[in-house]
Amino acid sequence: MLSFLIFLFILGLLIIVHELGHFLVARSVGVRVETFSLGFGRQLLTKKKSGTEYTISAIPLGGFVKLAGDNLAEYQGRADEYLSKSPGERARIVFAGPILNYILGFLFFWLIFFVGYPTLTTKVGGLLDGFGAKDAGMQVGDKIIAVDGQRVEYWEDLQKIIQRKKPPVGVKLSLLRNNRELTLDVDIREQKLEDALGQKRSVGLLGITPFDEIITVRHGLAKSFLLSINKTWDLTELTYRALWRMVTGKMSMKESVTGPLGIFYITSRAAKLGIIAVLHLVAVLSMSLCIFNLLPLPVLDGGHIFLLAIEKIRGRHFSLKAEQIVNRIGITVITSLAILVTYNDIVRYFGDKIVQWFR
Repeated sequence: MLSFLIFLFILGLLIIVHELGHFLVARSVGVRVETFSLGFGRQLLTKKKSGTEYTISAIPLGGFVKLAGDNLAEYQGRADEYLSKSPGERARIVFAGPILNYILGFLFFWLIFFVGYPTLTTKVGGLLDGFGAKDAGMQVGDKIIAVDGQRVEYWEDLQKIIQRKKPPVGVKLSLLRNNRELTLDVDIREQKLEDALGQKRSVGLLGITPFDEIITVRHGLAKSFLLSINKTWDLTELTYRALWRMVTGKMSMKESVTGPLGIFYITSRAAKLGIIAVLHLVAVLSMSLCIFNLLPLPVLDGGHIFLLAIEKIRGRHFSLKAEQIVNRIGITVITSLAILVTYNDIVRYFGDKIVQWFR
């Protein structure tokens, strides 16, 4: 039950922030907002204030902001209607939703770095046969404190340094063993591993596994800000590279995209790991929602911005018929994608349980 409530909170937060972006910029350029809805379907709660109806509806898998005169069938030519505004102003309204999700992700990463996050130390938990660490005499329980004179404290940093090394280059490791410092010369062995995008790449390895020693790392406000910028950039770059690999067929969408069912499953696991894991999940989902929404597909915000750019070049609105065709195509594409993603989520996360039910 707790996992479900956390799932609803995360989904609601992402939706509210997204729609709030549209809402605030629409108001700022003088567009009347008729409805601000969290969810779809039957209205559960409703309140009208300053000409806007705020509603919470029964199906919490989305939300919307209804702007006055946002389609040709309803447009009356009034100054406070969406279609009365220039393409640039309308593009700002559309862009504001995704960008507020992006900012939310950045702020959550900043918070995580500031309040502290768990990470593995460089203490050695296991040694692999045939690798340099065991051959050099390293022992379980040794703590690596420097690589070629460069200080290291965390397993992640150690990995980054070692994986960049290639044979026949070796490394000089400074260790703590029984509170005594010693130095070992360790050979690097090269091996091909899959990265986050499923690409095979050659990396350097020592042949060690981490000890189950976890510490909480905290940074100051300014350092956390800079780390959040780096994290945001890395995640953005990784996401666009993944999208490109999916478009070119080099990466399976089946294994790379998830929907509400998958998010619920991931949320359940994150909730068991604690608040930092949940905050990290919110940050990643919020930024991913921004990037996905800016894809130039009909119905998505990116598709609207693309059409507004064409309208700007043409110098006039699209016809009502063209608008209806684009909307139908968009709904068909998004519905098909939603069905595919949901099916994949069921198979990926719940397939084993379903098989057991029918045995």
